[in-house]
Amino acid sequence: MRAGLLALALVLAGCASLPAPMPAPVQAALDQAGLPADSLGLVLQPLDGSRPALLRRADDAMAPASTMKLVTATVALDKLGINHRGQTELLAAAAPVDGVNGSVIEGPLILRGGADPDLDWPALWWLLRQLRESGVREIRGGLLIDRTLFRPTRLDLGLPPFDEAPEFGYNVIPDALHLNGSLLEYELQAVDGRVAARSVPSLAGLTVDAGAMTLSQRPCKDWDEDWKPARAVPRADGLTLQLNGAFPAGCRQRAALQLVDRQWLTVQAVRQFWAELGGTMGPADAEGAAPAGAVVLATHRGRPLAEVMRGIMKRSDNALTRLVYLQLGAQAARPDEPTLAASERVVRDWLAGQGIDATALVLDNGSGLSRSERVSPALLAGVLRAGQRGGQAPELLATLPIAGVDGTLSRRLRDGPATGQARLKTGTLRDAVGLAGFVTDAGGKPWVFVALLNHPEAARKGRPVLDALVNWVAGQR
Repeated sequence: MRAGLLALALVLAGCASLPAPMPAPVQAALDQAGLPADSLGLVLQPLDGSRPALLRRADDAMAPASTMKLVTATVALDKLGINHRGQTELLAAAAPVDGVNGSVIEGPLILRGGADPDLDWPALWWLLRQLRESGVREIRGGLLIDRTLFRPTRLDLGLPPFDEAPEFGYNVIPDALHLNGSLLEYELQAVDGRVAARSVPSLAGLTVDAGAMTLSQRPCKDWDEDWKPARAVPRADGLTLQLNGAFPAGCRQRAALQLVDRQWLTVQAVRQFWAELGGTMGPADAEGAAPAGAVVLATHRGRPLAEVMRGIMKRSDNALTRLVYLQLGAQAARPDEPTLAASERVVRDWLAGQGIDATALVLDNGSGLSRSERVSPALLAGVLRAGQRGGQAPELLATLPIAGVDGTLSRRLRDGPATGQARLKTGTLRDAVGLAGFVTDAGGKPWVFVALLNHPEAARKGRPVLDALVNWVAGQR
């Protein structure tokens, strides 16, 4: 393995000083887009090393966008393991005791988050149903929510929003509970010259007021173009959510949004589901750590990591990637060490163990949804090679979108030599686009493929350049 890494390093070092000529179709795509050649960084080489690597800006620190997820996915599959599973627990400080009409929990019910990626509304209901069927009817101490797997427990608090749309799912900053992705679904409908709105599920104490919204003439598919930030107004008996902006006439739309604080949302959902199951619960809800010796009463386990990663990478799910990245840190954290710091330490130690130069690496949250994260094309190529050599190679390969077939590549590269022959992680930010993974050439050889394009016009103009490069590799013999 070390010999192979040394050979790759020598190839990269020998070519880094003189950029390789740009393939003609790629140069034509750059010219048509009006993008400079030096906006593109790349590493392209058959996996077996049978041809010299094609390199441009290979060692430069570049914004990776969501190609950064390859780093998180590869390290997580190796360090956490393909069968790693997050879980959620219901606990009590002491075992339930007999009561008049069923068992009683004398103190609070404790809901403890364990980075469970599948804790949605049905899973929460089933947890509570298990508790109810065990005979518990009365909870005298309210609800205690334990998010202490990560330090700090709420990384979202006090952090400025990534962009002007913090309410949309891609912007969610997860915590250890991550109930329903910290989202609640809302149905909006233009009816009788106004906008009507409701939450799904309906929650006691939550009023959704769309009275300030107006109607627009936009197509229904562009319903969010005139969306404006909502305002949550506390009431003595709950919360009023005031929606703002405009909504297309004649349209009906459902969207999962982060509009109310997740602590309030979790408390309301637990209380409502518990009441619907015939249980009662006292006052005094709080957030904090479960006491030592707490008794586990019911458990929900998420899917194995290999299954979760397939959905994460195919959809480019930012929130779940961040959840996995935090799990890397939670598993290895030293006493009082912030979880993100521990996650970065794990990644850097793994790269060092693989002999990969991490000089260009800047980590933030592991998802690529960041203005500060940086990698070099050579680093990503090294991660791909290490992942391909590792024991989890089939699982990692299965996570990558297939050109023209599925995931974030389902509508790209649909008619050309790369269709069905490339497995690539996509990445898009305003000023950065990328593709990284493996492309099979016309002779049946897989290539390591990394291409990052950084430019103010990258998101608007850069994808055809990357697609031309993929098709060029796929056509090589």
